[in-house]
Amino acid sequence: MSIKYSERLAEAGIEPSVGSVGDSYDNALAETINGLYKAEVIHRRGPWRNFEAVEFATLEWVDWFNHRRLLEPIGNIPPAEAEERHYATLDAPAMAA
Repeated sequence: MSIKYSERLAEAGIEPSVGSVGDSYDNALAETINGLYKAEVIHRRGPWRNFEAVEFATLEWVDWFNHRRLLEPIGNIPPAEAEERHYATLDAPAMAA
C-alpha cells in the first residue's frame, strides 16, 4: 500500500513526508488524517460519480475539519480559531518607518 501511495504522490508532483524508515506512511499524523478522511468521506459518501465529485467532497471536508469541527481539548472551538487566537497573543514585530 505505501508503495502505491508514494507512487501516486510522485505522479501528482508532491514531496512525501518521509519518516525514519524512508516511506511516507511512517508519519503517524498523516496516517490518522488519511484514515479519518477515508472513513468520513470516501467510504461513507461513495460511490462516486466522477473525480470532480470526490474533489468537491474533499474540499467540503477539509473546510469542516479546520473551520467548523469543535475540539474539546482546545475549548470547544475549531482548530482555525485556536490558531488565530494563538497568533493574536504573540508580540507583533516592530514595523520599519
